[in-house]
Formats: sequence, structure tokens, C-alpha cells
Amino acid sequence: MPEAGVDAGPPVVPGAGGGVGGVGLEAGPASATDLAALVALARQRAAAAVGGRLVVLVDGRSGTGKTTLGRALAQQLGAQLVHLDDVYPGWDGLQAAADAVVRDVLGSPSGYRRWDWTTASPADWVRLDPDAPIVLEGCGALSRASAPLATLRVWLTADGPERKRRALDRDGEVFAREWERWARQEEAFIAAEDPDHLADVVLRT
Repeated sequence: MPEAGVDAGPPVVPGAGGGVGGVGLEAGPASATDLAALVALARQRAAAAVGGRLVVLVDGRSGTGKTTLGRALAQQLGAQLVHLDDVYPGWDGLQAAADAVVRDVLGSPSGYRRWDWTTASPADWVRLDPDAPIVLEGCGALSRASAPLATLRVWLTADGPERKRRALDRDGEVFAREWERWARQEEAFIAAEDPDHLADVVLRT
């Protein structure tokens, strides 16, 4: 599954007890404290919103822990979970998936065209409940177009060598061959969209 690259530079990470939106977050690896704080912040913002569903966007480069955090948030919030790994139309599909987040996943009707990595072709249409809470995780989730549609926006960051080690430990030789190809798309997306500055919360993992 895709994810990759080298960090352009470290964003500001909330200090322990410093808090974002009135909720304390710890610097360093994402922890149970971070998860509890993010869940509380998402619920706080959803309660304050007038109408609309709870939408959490979790973005970051390869190997930063998006899938792990996204899964945990979805479980805690009782939300639908969309992995952009299921949406990217192949190894050159980061921008297409970012567009699909706004047009399809957060659009009407809510859903997405699943990509079959085995056959390298489009697969079935996955329908989503347009009224139920949703967590989207993956590089490309947080863009200038998707940010206004979200209740909570999270950017994850980590040192480049550590990210690569994690990603290749997870996905092995297949991803190793595509690492630079995917990294170039991440870099282009970050340069165009500036997602770490669109985020409500930045966590170093």
C-alpha cells in the first residue's frame, strides 16, 4: 500500500499540556493521551456545529501512523472509516484520491470507487452513510478543498528515515520499488496544499 518520502521540515508540534482547542496534547509519539484528546476535541467541535456530520481528516506522509490513528479514532467515535489506500487509482493516484475525497467521499452521494491493487483496475463502488460520522486517513485527505468540510483536521509527521523504515517493514519490497515515485507525489501535494498549516492538530510520531 502506498505511503512515502522525506520531510520538508518539522512543523510545530503541540507541547505537553499546551493544548489545541482547549484540549491538552503530548509531544512525541502518538499515545493514548493523544487519542483521548483528539476524540474529546472532535466531539466538542461536533457538538458546537450546527448540522452536518462529524468529519475527521488524518493526513501525513508515509510511515507516520495515519492508519493506526485513523482506526483508533473511528472506533472511539463510532465512525465510518475510509482508508485512501483503497481509493488511490494506482501508484500515480495521490491527486486523484485527494479530488475524490471532496467530490465523492464527502460529496453526494457519499462513497468512493475502490481500487483493486491485485488487478490494477477500478473495482466496486463503496457506499457510505452521508449522515454518519466519518474518519478519512491517508496522504491527500487534507487539502484546501477538504479542510472546510471537516470537523477536525490532523497532520502527522515523523523523521524521514524512521518513516521509511516503518513503511518498508509494513509493505516490503513492493513499496520499496515505488518509494521515490510515491514520495514525489507527496511532495507535490504538500507544496500545493500546505496541509500541515491547514491542520488543527499536528502530532510527531
